[in-house]
Amino acid sequence: MRNFVLALTRNPISMVGAAIVTFSSAIVFTLFLLEVVGFEGGPYIGILAYLIFPAVLAIGLILIPIGIRRENRHAAQRGEGPLFPVIDLNHGRTRRIVLTVVALSVVNVIIFATATYKGVEVMESNEFCGTACHSVMQPEHTAYVRSPHARVKCVECHIGAGADWFAKSKLSGAWQVISVTFNLYSRPIGTPVHDLRPARETCEECHWPTRFVGNKLRVIDRHADDEANTPLKTVLLLRVGGQRADDSHGIHWHVDPDVEIRYRSDPSRENIYDVEMRHRETTKTFLSPLQAEEGWEEEAGELEWRTMDCVDCHNRPTHIYSTPEREVDAALAAGHLPSLPYLRREAIAAMGEDYDSHEAARAGIRERIEGFYRESYPEMMASQPDVVAGTGDRVAELYTFNVFPAMNVTWGTYPDHIGHEVSTGCYRCHDDEHATADGETISQDCQVCHSVLAWDEEDPEVLDTLEF
Repeated sequence: MRNFVLALTRNPISMVGAAIVTFSSAIVFTLFLLEVVGFEGGPYIGILAYLIFPAVLAIGLILIPIGIRRENRHAAQRGEGPLFPVIDLNHGRTRRIVLTVVALSVVNVIIFATATYKGVEVMESNEFCGTACHSVMQPEHTAYVRSPHARVKCVECHIGAGADWFAKSKLSGAWQVISVTFNLYSRPIGTPVHDLRPARETCEECHWPTRFVGNKLRVIDRHADDEANTPLKTVLLLRVGGQRADDSHGIHWHVDPDVEIRYRSDPSRENIYDVEMRHRETTKTFLSPLQAEEGWEEEAGELEWRTMDCVDCHNRPTHIYSTPEREVDAALAAGHLPSLPYLRREAIAAMGEDYDSHEAARAGIRERIEGFYRESYPEMMASQPDVVAGTGDRVAELYTFNVFPAMNVTWGTYPDHIGHEVSTGCYRCHDDEHATADGETISQDCQVCHSVLAWDEEDPEVLDTLEF
Protein backbone atom coordinates (compact mmCIF):
# COMPACT_ATOMS: atom_id res chain seq x y z
CA MET A 1 0.00 0.00 0.00
CA ARG A 2 2.94 2.31 0.71
CA ASN A 3 4.23 1.71 -2.82
CA PHE A 4 0.80 2.53 -4.23
CA VAL A 5 0.65 5.79 -2.28
CA LEU A 6 4.12 6.63 -3.55
CA ALA A 7 2.96 5.95 -7.13
CA LEU A 8 0.06 8.29 -6.57
CA THR A 9 2.09 11.13 -5.08
CA ARG A 10 5.43 10.67 -6.84
CA ASN A 11 4.08 11.28 -10.36
CA PRO A 12 3.07 14.88 -11.15
CA ILE A 13 0.21 13.75 -13.42
CA SER A 14 -1.43 11.79 -10.59
CA MET A 15 -0.84 14.64 -8.18
CA VAL A 16 -2.51 17.10 -10.55
CA GLY A 17 -5.40 14.65 -10.99
CA ALA A 18 -5.82 14.28 -7.23
CA ALA A 19 -5.76 18.06 -6.79
CA ILE A 20 -8.38 18.53 -9.53
CA VAL A 21 -10.63 15.87 -7.96
CA THR A 22 -10.35 17.46 -4.53
CA PHE A 23 -10.97 21.00 -5.80
CA SER A 24 -13.85 20.18 -8.18
CA SER A 25 -15.57 17.92 -5.61
CA ALA A 26 -15.47 20.71 -3.06
CA ILE A 27 -16.89 23.19 -5.60
CA VAL A 28 -19.70 20.85 -6.68
CA PHE A 29 -20.59 20.08 -3.05
CA THR A 30 -20.55 23.78 -2.09
CA LEU A 31 -22.73 24.83 -5.03
CA PHE A 32 -25.14 22.00 -4.27
CA LEU A 33 -25.44 23.15 -0.64
CA LEU A 34 -26.06 26.73 -1.81
CA GLU A 35 -28.92 25.49 -3.97
CA VAL A 36 -30.35 23.45 -1.08
CA VAL A 37 -30.44 26.50 1.21
CA GLY A 38 -32.26 28.51 -1.46
CA PHE A 39 -29.52 30.49 -3.19
CA GLU A 40 -30.52 31.40 -6.76
CA GLY A 41 -27.67 32.24 -9.06
CA GLY A 42 -29.34 31.87 -12.43
CA PRO A 43 -28.58 29.28 -15.11
CA TYR A 44 -24.83 29.78 -14.94
CA ILE A 45 -24.64 28.37 -11.39
CA GLY A 46 -26.38 25.21 -12.60
CA ILE A 47 -24.06 24.97 -15.58
CA LEU A 48 -21.02 25.24 -13.31
CA ALA A 49 -22.32 22.88 -10.63
CA TYR A 50 -23.74 20.10 -12.76
CA LEU A 51 -22.02 20.34 -16.14
CA ILE A 52 -18.62 22.01 -16.05
CA PHE A 53 -17.14 21.00 -12.68
CA PRO A 54 -18.36 17.36 -12.90
CA ALA A 55 -16.58 17.21 -16.25
CA VAL A 56 -13.46 18.64 -14.58
CA LEU A 57 -13.82 16.04 -11.81
CA ALA A 58 -13.97 13.27 -14.41
CA ILE A 59 -10.78 14.58 -16.03
CA GLY A 60 -9.04 14.49 -12.65
CA LEU A 61 -10.14 10.89 -12.03
CA ILE A 62 -8.78 9.92 -15.44
CA LEU A 63 -5.41 11.60 -14.75
CA ILE A 64 -4.84 9.63 -11.52
CA PRO A 65 -4.54 6.13 -13.10
CA ILE A 66 -2.60 7.59 -16.04
CA GLY A 67 -0.01 8.94 -13.63
CA ILE A 68 0.11 5.68 -11.65
CA ARG A 69 0.65 3.72 -14.85
CA ARG A 70 3.52 6.03 -15.86
CA GLU A 71 5.11 5.68 -12.43
CA ASN A 72 4.81 1.87 -12.59
CA ARG A 73 6.54 1.93 -15.94
CA HIS A 74 9.37 4.02 -14.53
CA ALA A 75 9.62 1.72 -11.50
CA ALA A 76 9.90 -1.32 -13.76
CA GLN A 77 12.73 0.39 -15.66
CA ARG A 78 14.49 0.94 -12.33
CA GLY A 79 14.00 -2.74 -11.45
CA GLU A 80 11.70 -1.96 -8.54
CA GLY A 81 8.83 -4.04 -9.82
CA PRO A 82 5.15 -2.99 -9.95
CA LEU A 83 3.88 -0.58 -7.35
CA PHE A 84 0.36 -1.95 -7.17
CA PRO A 85 -0.66 -2.62 -3.57
CA VAL A 86 -0.92 -6.06 -2.06
CA ILE A 87 -4.21 -5.92 -0.24
CA ASP A 88 -4.22 -8.02 2.92
CA LEU A 89 -7.43 -7.36 4.81
CA ASN A 90 -6.05 -9.14 7.85
CA HIS A 91 -4.11 -5.96 8.60
CA GLY A 92 -6.16 -3.30 10.35
CA ARG A 93 -4.42 -0.37 8.58
CA THR A 94 -5.00 -1.97 5.17
CA ARG A 95 -8.66 -2.48 5.98
CA ARG A 96 -9.01 1.17 6.96
CA ILE A 97 -7.35 2.33 3.74
CA VAL A 98 -9.56 0.02 1.63
CA LEU A 99 -12.69 1.26 3.42
CA THR A 100 -11.55 4.84 2.84
CA VAL A 101 -11.05 4.18 -0.90
CA VAL A 102 -14.48 2.50 -1.11
CA ALA A 103 -16.10 5.39 0.74
CA LEU A 104 -14.47 7.93 -1.60
CA SER A 105 -15.59 5.87 -4.59
CA VAL A 106 -19.16 5.89 -3.28
CA VAL A 107 -18.91 9.66 -2.86
CA ASN A 108 -17.74 10.00 -6.47
CA VAL A 109 -20.62 7.82 -7.68
CA ILE A 110 -23.09 9.98 -5.73
CA ILE A 111 -21.54 13.14 -7.14
CA PHE A 112 -21.74 11.86 -10.72
CA ALA A 113 -25.27 10.49 -10.28
CA THR A 114 -26.47 13.79 -8.81
CA ALA A 115 -24.62 15.80 -11.44
CA THR A 116 -26.12 13.68 -14.24
CA TYR A 117 -29.66 14.10 -12.93
CA LYS A 118 -29.28 17.77 -12.11
CA GLY A 119 -27.34 18.39 -15.33
CA VAL A 120 -30.27 17.12 -17.39
CA GLU A 121 -32.60 19.23 -15.26
CA VAL A 122 -30.48 22.32 -15.87
CA MET A 123 -30.23 21.69 -19.62
CA GLU A 124 -34.01 21.35 -19.83
CA SER A 125 -34.76 24.52 -17.88
CA ASN A 126 -36.18 27.58 -19.62
CA GLU A 127 -33.39 29.70 -18.18
CA PHE A 128 -30.73 27.49 -19.77
CA CYS A 129 -32.50 27.52 -23.15
CA GLY A 130 -33.22 31.23 -23.16
CA THR A 131 -30.52 33.04 -21.21
CA ALA A 132 -27.34 30.95 -21.23
CA CYS A 133 -26.52 32.21 -24.74
CA HIS A 134 -27.97 35.65 -24.13
CA SER A 135 -27.01 37.47 -27.32
CA VAL A 136 -28.17 34.63 -29.58
CA MET A 137 -31.40 33.66 -27.84
CA GLN A 138 -32.44 37.10 -26.56
CA PRO A 139 -35.03 37.64 -29.32
CA GLU A 140 -36.60 34.21 -28.91
CA HIS A 141 -36.62 34.32 -25.11
CA THR A 142 -38.07 37.84 -25.05
CA ALA A 143 -40.89 36.76 -27.37
CA TYR A 144 -41.42 33.54 -25.40
CA VAL A 145 -42.01 35.20 -22.01
CA ARG A 146 -44.78 37.35 -23.58
CA SER A 147 -46.44 34.46 -25.39
CA PRO A 148 -49.50 32.29 -24.64
CA HIS A 149 -47.10 29.40 -23.94
CA ALA A 150 -44.96 31.26 -21.39
CA ARG A 151 -45.88 28.66 -18.73
CA VAL A 152 -44.91 25.76 -20.99
CA LYS A 153 -41.30 24.57 -20.78
CA CYS A 154 -39.22 24.98 -23.93
CA VAL A 155 -38.33 21.28 -24.05
CA GLU A 156 -41.97 20.19 -24.14
CA CYS A 157 -42.29 21.65 -27.63
CA HIS A 158 -38.72 21.53 -28.91
CA ILE A 159 -37.93 18.01 -27.66
CA GLY A 160 -41.01 16.26 -26.32
CA ALA A 161 -41.07 12.80 -24.80
CA GLY A 162 -38.70 9.95 -25.62
CA ALA A 163 -34.97 9.28 -25.53
CA ASP A 164 -34.42 9.49 -29.30
CA TRP A 165 -35.41 13.15 -29.62
CA PHE A 166 -33.58 13.95 -26.39
CA ALA A 167 -30.38 12.54 -27.92
CA LYS A 168 -30.98 14.42 -31.19
CA SER A 169 -31.49 17.67 -29.35
CA LYS A 170 -28.27 17.29 -27.37
CA LEU A 171 -26.28 16.50 -30.53
CA SER A 172 -27.80 19.57 -32.15
CA GLY A 173 -27.04 21.55 -29.00
CA ALA A 174 -23.37 20.53 -29.18
CA TRP A 175 -23.11 22.13 -32.62
CA GLN A 176 -24.92 25.22 -31.33
CA VAL A 177 -22.33 25.57 -28.55
CA ILE A 178 -19.57 25.41 -31.17
CA SER A 179 -21.42 27.96 -33.32
CA VAL A 180 -21.72 30.39 -30.42
CA THR A 181 -18.13 29.84 -29.27
CA PHE A 182 -16.66 30.52 -32.70
CA ASN A 183 -19.27 33.07 -33.82
CA LEU A 184 -20.60 30.84 -36.61
CA TYR A 185 -24.31 31.37 -36.04
CA SER A 186 -26.49 33.26 -38.51
CA ARG A 187 -28.03 36.65 -37.77
CA PRO A 188 -30.99 36.43 -37.65
CA ILE A 189 -31.56 32.79 -36.74
CA GLY A 190 -33.10 31.20 -39.82
CA THR A 191 -36.66 29.94 -39.93
CA PRO A 192 -38.48 27.69 -40.32
CA VAL A 193 -36.68 25.02 -38.30
CA HIS A 194 -36.60 22.18 -40.79
CA ASP A 195 -35.69 19.42 -38.33
CA LEU A 196 -38.36 20.38 -35.77
CA ARG A 197 -40.22 17.45 -34.27
CA PRO A 198 -43.61 16.89 -35.97
CA ALA A 199 -46.45 18.80 -34.33
CA ARG A 200 -48.48 15.61 -33.94
CA GLU A 201 -45.88 14.47 -31.39
CA THR A 202 -45.69 17.78 -29.50
CA CYS A 203 -48.56 20.26 -30.07
CA GLU A 204 -51.16 17.51 -30.07
CA GLU A 205 -50.13 16.37 -26.61
CA CYS A 206 -52.28 19.30 -25.41
CA HIS A 207 -54.26 20.36 -28.49
CA TRP A 208 -56.04 17.59 -30.34
CA PRO A 209 -57.48 17.89 -33.87
CA THR A 210 -60.60 15.82 -33.18
CA ARG A 211 -61.97 18.43 -30.75
CA PHE A 212 -64.87 20.44 -32.16
CA VAL A 213 -64.29 24.12 -31.37
CA GLY A 214 -67.10 25.55 -33.47
CA ASN A 215 -67.33 29.30 -34.11
CA LYS A 216 -65.39 31.82 -32.04
CA LEU A 217 -66.07 35.53 -31.68
CA ARG A 218 -62.96 37.66 -32.04
CA VAL A 219 -62.84 41.39 -31.33
CA ILE A 220 -59.81 43.24 -32.70
CA ASP A 221 -58.99 46.61 -31.13
CA ARG A 222 -57.48 49.26 -33.37
CA HIS A 223 -57.14 53.03 -33.18
CA ALA A 224 -57.30 55.78 -35.74
CA ASP A 225 -54.34 58.07 -36.44
CA ASP A 226 -56.38 61.13 -35.51
CA GLU A 227 -55.79 63.47 -32.59
CA ALA A 228 -58.04 61.47 -30.25
CA ASN A 229 -56.56 58.07 -31.18
CA THR A 230 -60.18 57.07 -31.74
CA PRO A 231 -60.79 53.44 -30.66
CA LEU A 232 -62.07 51.21 -33.46
CA LYS A 233 -63.23 47.63 -33.31
CA THR A 234 -63.35 44.86 -35.89
CA VAL A 235 -65.57 41.92 -35.01
CA LEU A 236 -65.09 38.54 -36.68
CA LEU A 237 -66.86 35.23 -36.30
CA LEU A 238 -64.11 32.72 -36.91
CA ARG A 239 -65.20 29.35 -38.26
CA VAL A 240 -62.62 27.31 -36.35
CA GLY A 241 -64.79 24.20 -36.54
CA GLY A 242 -63.15 20.83 -36.03
CA GLN A 243 -64.36 17.26 -36.21
CA ARG A 244 -68.10 16.76 -35.87
CA ALA A 245 -69.91 13.45 -36.40
CA ASP A 246 -68.16 11.76 -39.31
CA ASP A 247 -66.66 14.85 -40.93
CA SER A 248 -64.80 18.07 -40.10
CA HIS A 249 -65.77 21.66 -40.74
CA GLY A 250 -64.13 25.07 -40.65
CA ILE A 251 -60.46 26.00 -40.44
CA HIS A 252 -59.48 22.90 -38.46
CA TRP A 253 -60.71 20.73 -41.30
CA HIS A 254 -57.07 20.82 -42.39
CA VAL A 255 -56.03 18.61 -39.46
CA ASP A 256 -58.85 16.08 -39.65
CA PRO A 257 -57.37 12.56 -39.31
CA ASP A 258 -59.03 11.68 -42.64
CA VAL A 259 -57.35 14.59 -44.39
CA GLU A 260 -53.75 14.70 -45.55
CA ILE A 261 -52.35 17.77 -47.28
CA ARG A 262 -48.89 17.84 -48.80
CA TYR A 263 -47.28 20.82 -50.45
CA ARG A 264 -44.07 21.68 -52.25
CA SER A 265 -42.45 24.98 -51.39
CA ASP A 266 -39.19 26.87 -51.23
CA PRO A 267 -37.15 26.45 -48.02
CA SER A 268 -38.81 29.49 -46.43
CA ARG A 269 -42.30 27.97 -47.01
CA GLU A 270 -43.48 31.37 -48.19
CA ASN A 271 -43.96 30.38 -51.85
CA ILE A 272 -46.05 27.24 -52.28
CA TYR A 273 -46.09 25.50 -55.63
CA ASP A 274 -47.89 22.14 -55.67
CA VAL A 275 -50.62 21.30 -53.17
CA GLU A 276 -51.78 17.70 -52.92
CA MET A 277 -54.99 17.07 -50.95
CA ARG A 278 -56.18 13.60 -49.96
CA HIS A 279 -59.60 13.33 -48.32
CA ARG A 280 -60.62 9.74 -47.76
CA GLU A 281 -60.80 8.22 -51.25
CA THR A 282 -60.37 11.52 -53.10
CA THR A 283 -57.01 12.94 -54.15
CA LYS A 284 -56.54 16.29 -55.88
CA THR A 285 -53.42 18.16 -56.98
CA PHE A 286 -53.42 21.96 -57.28
CA LEU A 287 -50.61 23.67 -59.19
CA SER A 288 -49.42 27.23 -58.66
CA PRO A 289 -49.40 29.73 -61.54
CA LEU A 290 -45.71 30.22 -60.72
CA GLN A 291 -45.10 26.96 -62.52
CA ALA A 292 -46.23 28.58 -65.74
CA GLU A 293 -43.42 31.13 -65.53
CA GLU A 294 -40.33 30.59 -67.59
CA GLY A 295 -37.37 29.14 -65.73
CA TRP A 296 -39.25 27.98 -62.62
CA GLU A 297 -37.80 24.49 -63.10
CA GLU A 298 -34.41 25.91 -62.12
CA GLU A 299 -35.84 26.59 -58.66
CA ALA A 300 -37.41 23.15 -58.42
CA GLY A 301 -34.19 21.63 -57.15
CA GLU A 302 -34.49 23.71 -53.98
CA LEU A 303 -38.15 22.86 -53.43
CA GLU A 304 -39.19 20.35 -50.79
CA TRP A 305 -42.32 18.35 -50.11
CA ARG A 306 -43.87 18.59 -46.67
CA THR A 307 -46.94 17.12 -45.00
CA MET A 308 -48.97 19.94 -43.52
CA ASP A 309 -49.42 20.09 -39.75
CA CYS A 310 -50.22 22.66 -37.04
CA VAL A 311 -47.09 24.81 -37.45
CA ASP A 312 -47.73 25.51 -41.13
CA CYS A 313 -50.41 27.98 -40.02
CA HIS A 314 -49.47 28.43 -36.34
CA ASN A 315 -45.84 29.00 -37.27
CA ARG A 316 -45.35 31.48 -34.39
CA PRO A 317 -47.28 29.78 -31.57
CA THR A 318 -44.84 30.99 -28.93
CA HIS A 319 -42.08 33.19 -30.36
CA ILE A 320 -44.49 35.86 -31.55
CA TYR A 321 -43.18 39.08 -33.05
CA SER A 322 -45.67 41.85 -33.58
CA THR A 323 -45.89 44.99 -35.73
CA PRO A 324 -45.67 48.62 -34.57
CA GLU A 325 -49.36 49.05 -35.27
CA ARG A 326 -50.43 46.02 -33.28
CA GLU A 327 -48.15 46.86 -30.35
CA VAL A 328 -49.42 50.43 -30.04
CA ASP A 329 -53.07 49.43 -30.53
CA ALA A 330 -52.82 46.74 -27.84
CA ALA A 331 -51.04 49.07 -25.41
CA LEU A 332 -53.65 51.81 -25.91
CA ALA A 333 -56.53 49.34 -25.51
CA ALA A 334 -55.03 47.93 -22.31
CA GLY A 335 -54.34 51.36 -20.85
CA HIS A 336 -50.57 50.84 -20.85
CA LEU A 337 -50.20 54.02 -22.93
CA PRO A 338 -52.07 57.27 -22.25
CA SER A 339 -54.18 58.60 -25.09
CA LEU A 340 -52.06 61.69 -25.77
CA PRO A 341 -52.92 63.60 -28.96
CA TYR A 342 -51.78 61.79 -32.09
CA LEU A 343 -49.86 59.31 -29.96
CA ARG A 344 -50.62 56.31 -32.17
CA ARG A 345 -49.33 58.04 -35.29
CA GLU A 346 -46.21 59.42 -33.62
CA ALA A 347 -45.40 56.20 -31.74
CA ILE A 348 -45.62 54.08 -34.88
CA ALA A 349 -43.43 56.54 -36.79
CA ALA A 350 -40.84 56.57 -33.98
CA MET A 351 -40.76 52.77 -33.78
CA GLY A 352 -40.29 52.53 -37.54
CA GLU A 353 -36.93 54.32 -37.50
CA ASP A 354 -33.63 52.43 -37.74
CA TYR A 355 -31.58 52.21 -34.54
CA ASP A 356 -28.21 50.55 -34.01
CA SER A 357 -29.02 49.20 -30.54
CA HIS A 358 -31.68 49.08 -27.88
CA GLU A 359 -29.95 51.91 -26.07
CA ALA A 360 -30.05 54.08 -29.18
CA ALA A 361 -33.72 53.15 -29.71
CA ARG A 362 -34.67 54.14 -26.16
CA ALA A 363 -32.96 57.50 -26.53
CA GLY A 364 -34.19 58.14 -30.07
CA ILE A 365 -37.83 57.17 -29.49
CA ARG A 366 -38.06 59.14 -26.28
CA GLU A 367 -36.53 62.19 -27.94
CA ARG A 368 -38.89 61.96 -30.92
CA ILE A 369 -41.99 61.65 -28.71
CA GLU A 370 -40.87 64.50 -26.44
CA GLY A 371 -39.87 66.61 -29.45
CA PHE A 372 -43.31 66.27 -31.04
CA TYR A 373 -45.18 67.36 -27.93
CA ARG A 374 -42.64 70.09 -27.19
CA GLU A 375 -43.26 71.57 -30.61
CA SER A 376 -46.97 70.80 -31.18
CA TYR A 377 -48.34 70.84 -27.62
CA PRO A 378 -46.00 73.01 -25.53
CA GLU A 379 -48.61 73.53 -22.81
CA MET A 380 -48.95 69.77 -22.33
CA MET A 381 -45.18 69.34 -22.34
CA ALA A 382 -44.85 72.04 -19.72
CA SER A 383 -47.62 70.72 -17.46
CA GLN A 384 -47.05 66.96 -17.87
CA PRO A 385 -43.36 66.43 -18.67
CA ASP A 386 -43.18 63.18 -16.67
CA VAL A 387 -46.20 61.72 -18.48
CA VAL A 388 -44.69 62.49 -21.89
CA ALA A 389 -41.28 61.15 -20.89
CA GLY A 390 -42.81 58.00 -19.44
CA THR A 391 -44.83 57.52 -22.62
CA GLY A 392 -41.66 57.69 -24.68
CA ASP A 393 -40.04 55.08 -22.45
CA ARG A 394 -43.00 52.72 -22.79
CA VAL A 395 -43.08 53.10 -26.58
CA ALA A 396 -39.35 52.32 -26.64
CA GLU A 397 -40.02 49.22 -24.55
CA LEU A 398 -42.50 47.99 -27.14
CA TYR A 399 -39.76 48.41 -29.74
CA THR A 400 -37.26 46.36 -27.70
CA PHE A 401 -39.75 43.50 -27.45
CA ASN A 402 -39.67 43.02 -31.22
CA VAL A 403 -36.49 44.48 -32.75
CA PHE A 404 -32.97 43.27 -31.94
CA PRO A 405 -30.32 45.08 -34.00
CA ALA A 406 -27.47 42.86 -32.78
CA MET A 407 -29.23 39.84 -34.31
CA ASN A 408 -30.55 41.70 -37.39
CA VAL A 409 -34.11 41.06 -36.21
CA THR A 410 -36.43 43.84 -37.29
CA TRP A 411 -40.12 44.34 -38.01
CA GLY A 412 -41.29 41.60 -40.35
CA THR A 413 -38.23 39.37 -40.02
CA TYR A 414 -40.41 36.53 -38.76
CA PRO A 415 -43.80 36.61 -40.55
CA ASP A 416 -46.84 35.15 -38.80
CA HIS A 417 -48.95 32.92 -41.05
CA ILE A 418 -52.10 33.06 -38.94
CA GLY A 419 -54.56 35.05 -41.02
CA HIS A 420 -53.33 37.33 -43.77
CA GLU A 421 -52.88 40.79 -42.24
CA VAL A 422 -49.12 40.92 -41.70
CA SER A 423 -48.06 38.24 -44.19
CA THR A 424 -49.56 36.27 -47.05
CA GLY A 425 -50.43 33.57 -44.51
CA CYS A 426 -53.52 31.70 -45.67
CA TYR A 427 -53.17 33.23 -49.13
CA ARG A 428 -50.06 31.15 -49.78
CA CYS A 429 -52.53 28.43 -50.80
CA HIS A 430 -55.93 30.12 -50.70
CA ASP A 431 -55.27 32.51 -53.57
CA ASP A 432 -57.88 31.34 -56.11
CA GLU A 433 -54.92 30.61 -58.38
CA HIS A 434 -53.72 27.16 -57.30
CA ALA A 435 -55.77 25.02 -59.68
CA THR A 436 -56.30 21.41 -60.71
CA ALA A 437 -56.07 20.26 -64.31
CA ASP A 438 -59.84 20.67 -64.72
CA GLY A 439 -59.86 24.24 -63.33
CA GLU A 440 -60.90 23.75 -59.70
CA THR A 441 -59.11 26.26 -57.46
CA ILE A 442 -58.32 26.60 -53.76
CA SER A 443 -60.94 29.15 -52.75
CA GLN A 444 -60.18 32.59 -51.40
CA ASP A 445 -63.80 33.16 -50.33
CA CYS A 446 -63.70 35.09 -47.03
CA GLN A 447 -66.79 33.28 -45.77
CA VAL A 448 -64.95 29.96 -45.74
CA CYS A 449 -62.97 30.97 -42.64
CA HIS A 450 -64.86 33.85 -41.07
CA SER A 451 -67.74 36.31 -41.20
CA VAL A 452 -67.01 40.00 -40.78
CA LEU A 453 -69.61 41.40 -38.36
CA ALA A 454 -68.03 44.85 -38.03
CA TRP A 455 -64.98 46.53 -39.55
CA ASP A 456 -63.14 49.39 -37.81
CA GLU A 457 -66.28 50.78 -36.17
CA GLU A 458 -66.29 52.96 -33.07
CA ASP A 459 -69.35 51.33 -31.50
CA PRO A 460 -70.27 48.14 -33.37
CA GLU A 461 -73.95 47.42 -33.07
CA VAL A 462 -73.28 43.70 -32.86
CA LEU A 463 -71.39 44.15 -29.59
CA ASP A 464 -74.26 46.13 -28.11
CA THR A 465 -76.62 43.32 -29.17
CA LEU A 466 -74.40 40.75 -27.52
CA GLU A 467 -73.90 43.03 -24.47
CA PHE A 468 -70.20 42.48 -25.00
